[in-house]
Amino acid sequence: MLEKLARKLGLETNPAIFFISATLTVVFVVSAIAFTDSVDAVFGAVSNWILSYLGWLYILGVTSFLIFLVWIAASRFGKIRLGPADSKPEYSNLTWFCMLFAAGIGSILMFWGVAEPVSHFANPPQQNVEPESVQAAQQAMGFTLYHFGLHTWTIFCLPALAFAYFVYRRGLPFRVSSIFYPFLGERIHGPIGRSIDILAVLGTLFGVAVTIGLGTMQINSGLNTLFGIEESRLTQIILIAVITLIAVISVISGLDVGIKWLSSINIVMAVGLLLFVFFAGSSLFLAKGIIETTGVYLEWLIPLSFWNDAFGDTGWQGSWTVFYWAWTITWSPFVGIFIARISKGRTIREFVIGVLGLPTAFSIVWFSVFGLSSFDMELNGNGGLVDEVVVQEDIPGALFAFLANYPLATFLSVVSIVIVVIFFTTSSDSASLVVDMLCSGTQQSPTRQRVFWGITEGVVAATVLTASGVGGLDALQQTIIVFGLPFFVIGFFMMAALVKSLSAETADGSGLQRRRNVPLEARARKMRGDQRDNGGGTTRGREEDEG
Repeated sequence: MLEKLARKLGLETNPAIFFISATLTVVFVVSAIAFTDSVDAVFGAVSNWILSYLGWLYILGVTSFLIFLVWIAASRFGKIRLGPADSKPEYSNLTWFCMLFAAGIGSILMFWGVAEPVSHFANPPQQNVEPESVQAAQQAMGFTLYHFGLHTWTIFCLPALAFAYFVYRRGLPFRVSSIFYPFLGERIHGPIGRSIDILAVLGTLFGVAVTIGLGTMQINSGLNTLFGIEESRLTQIILIAVITLIAVISVISGLDVGIKWLSSINIVMAVGLLLFVFFAGSSLFLAKGIIETTGVYLEWLIPLSFWNDAFGDTGWQGSWTVFYWAWTITWSPFVGIFIARISKGRTIREFVIGVLGLPTAFSIVWFSVFGLSSFDMELNGNGGLVDEVVVQEDIPGALFAFLANYPLATFLSVVSIVIVVIFFTTSSDSASLVVDMLCSGTQQSPTRQRVFWGITEGVVAATVLTASGVGGLDALQQTIIVFGLPFFVIGFFMMAALVKSLSAETADGSGLQRRRNVPLEARARKMRGDQRDNGGGTTRGREEDEG
């Protein structure tokens, strides 16, 4: 029945994954609106349980992922190319960096660039230093970079590496279930595999919804500061609709036009804002501070990688670190597939160094400039940021309160709003592409399918942000902590699958030269052909899988 419906609608996708994912999304949206209190209670209870009993596992798990990636890049497997032996990268290093950054945490840096350092500066996480002191500033930078440095990009890099390997090296479809081939074999094309992919679709939708929700709150705050536009749910729904419309237009334009050019333009604008803050502020202090902050990050990296607040047990880590890891993990399939999509032809070593190293280096500079400038304002200037961010709890408005201390404050705020809008547009655009790939298993499909998922992301974001009975940020946190758990568990399977497959490929000593694992691809190709005969897709989609 689902196959007939897919053919009638002209869809080139796996009917079961597409329709079940869409149906479950509709069920959530309707339930959240019709049974607000009950849905809030369920998500609140489950998220509190996860924070209370599994927070330590998140800390240990993400650190284990990082250690694994460093090991695999340094090992003999690091020379293996993600694709045929003679393949070359499709994009230049600069374009590659711009695209992965814009789809990764570019929007997050805009939201938390001022808010997080100031929050920790006023309320030190470990509470062993005086608030708003030099020691508190150092602790704040250590925790901020822990949250947005190597560990965050580890969560993106691990699934990206797994996708790139199994798709380009083993010829499997662009689906999360493909990673389980070493354990499930052809069953990845059956009910078990489809269940995994449906879960991935839902997690990606909700992960992106949280990102769009945060961005909407920040844009609303900026418009309120500039033009007095009320911060309300109606305003936020309108903003989500506008962002979704822009994202849909970008989707229609395609990867090499929409995402590529928007990413390049936005990274230039973001760097321009960064340089303005650097040169318009205490440049010498910031130059010294960037170097010193790098040292602080390296000094704090190992202790924080294993810190679980066991003695203090304040609950702080659940509200910050565990929330970050759960949130990042939910949209790691989306970012992972997108990074894999733009990374064909690179070696595993080059891939890991690039995905972990370049964004982390940029994050260090970004947070050093914005964080240290904020501290300088509080310690030596007019202050006011602690009151804005901590006392008034206006986290979305932190950036605009910060920019008010600079010349051309209004212009800078407008530019910042544009940057945030474009960052969230590229996130929504690339997520639409990835969700469609999760459903179809191909890189090419009818544009209307990607448009459908782009609109769906906007609807879910509006529902999570505005239909909840709790505060916007609390609603986003509760939802994402619940949806993050299954993907966190999948991360351990990713490591095992990579080791098992890479070991098998290089067992006879010739794996580094082989273009593909031919028997595996032949089996996968046969299974995809069987699906086509059963109405599971079109010839063009299958040819894309095999490419």
